[in-house]
Amino acid sequence: MATRLKKIRNSLVRNATAVKATGAELTPASAVALGLMSATAALIVGLSVTLTATVVLGLIKPKDESFYKAAPYASLAGTGAGALLGLVYGSQASRKKRSHQASGEQTKAWPGWRDFVVTRKVKESEEITSFYLQPKEPKEPKDKGELPTFQPGQFLIIQLEIPGEAKPIVRTYSLSDYSDRPDTYRLSIKREPSPADLDVPAGLASNFMHDHIQAGSVIPAKPPSGKFTLDVRSPLPIGLISNGVGITPMISMAKAATQLNPDRPIWFVHGAKNGQFHAFRDEIMAVAAQNPNLKLHFAYSRPQAEDSGRYHSTGHVTTELVRSLISYEAEYFLCGSSPFLTSLREGLKNAGVPDSRIFFESFMKTRKATPNSSSSEVSNGQESAEIVFNRAGKTATWTADSTSLPDFAEANDLSPPYSCRQGICGTCLCKIIEGEVEYVETPTAEIEVGSVLTCVSKPKTAKVVLDL
Repeated sequence: MATRLKKIRNSLVRNATAVKATGAELTPASAVALGLMSATAALIVGLSVTLTATVVLGLIKPKDESFYKAAPYASLAGTGAGALLGLVYGSQASRKKRSHQASGEQTKAWPGWRDFVVTRKVKESEEITSFYLQPKEPKEPKDKGELPTFQPGQFLIIQLEIPGEAKPIVRTYSLSDYSDRPDTYRLSIKREPSPADLDVPAGLASNFMHDHIQAGSVIPAKPPSGKFTLDVRSPLPIGLISNGVGITPMISMAKAATQLNPDRPIWFVHGAKNGQFHAFRDEIMAVAAQNPNLKLHFAYSRPQAEDSGRYHSTGHVTTELVRSLISYEAEYFLCGSSPFLTSLREGLKNAGVPDSRIFFESFMKTRKATPNSSSSEVSNGQESAEIVFNRAGKTATWTADSTSLPDFAEANDLSPPYSCRQGICGTCLCKIIEGEVEYVETPTAEIEVGSVLTCVSKPKTAKVVLDL
């Protein structure tokens, strides 16, 4: 018996030391559950030890008074051991659960497209409206399953059947909410007017969503994806910096960090024209009220009288403003318009922030693509090239004034798939059978071996054969 108790004691000491080393923390709810676990384990082990002691001592010295003295102490020792076992088990289980939540693993992702029903449509600002999506009732048992969780910052690829369009319109929109067990996905979409300084039409998909998609509408979507994501397990402070509709992935990141790593310092800096154009102000204020490590700063470029007391500074979000708020080592996540991103990326780099701690995503199509100077493979491209669309059986000549491969394909009566046109979503991925291309913008979507993203590439060799 002494040997067995010694083994139990040594095992408990080792486990307790391991739990202490993990630094696992408990929420109030977890603490209650852990207490119940400890009490249960204490009762079980205590009864087991008492019963064993009763049998052994009763058989050896059934009339010895020491039996009656030893039994209570054995019971107490067993109860204490059980409590410690419960603590060890509960801490390890709690840590395992937190680790699984923090990993952002995508489980049970559906293949291809899945139909979602719009359950709610909520106006967030003068320009932004949220659409809440839930899976449509499955037609087959194989379609059943919970929604997969996602990494904060990821997006959904959706498909819209727009009257007058020859093919479905595919677009990507950031997920603007976060839950480790989602039953709804939220997309918050800005109505895109026709830009005053660019010869492009108003946003076809965004205007259709605002004007025609209502509660009850059905929208096909692919599983969450994207590499502009926050690692919630990192201990580094984070700066979530955005303007306009760039706030959407930042809301998701702030909520995820608050839920899964609440001790991590967060600065949430957002720029808007004024209160009418500031989406999610009250929502992020509510998150900050629950998280003392989440600091907010709102910059209004054209505040109105009714905005008094609802913002922190006048003007745009600049590098100087960001550095005045975040004065030490941090990771910076940037999302917004192209000029906003260009200014902040250059400003942070000039301030000594390494590229490895600057992450960004743009919601605006760049005006002019420039070759990626960081790639050793980039050349001056081809002044002209023979482009073969293998499946269509067409061959055409690429010239220097051609804009992009999808545009070039459409000009030759093809309908290639594409969406973001920035190398982010991966919708335009296709096999390259012969030749090489070079990227005019650094893609962030995953590229399979033997494939290319056509939306941000141009011919590098005199002949390119695409599986289109």
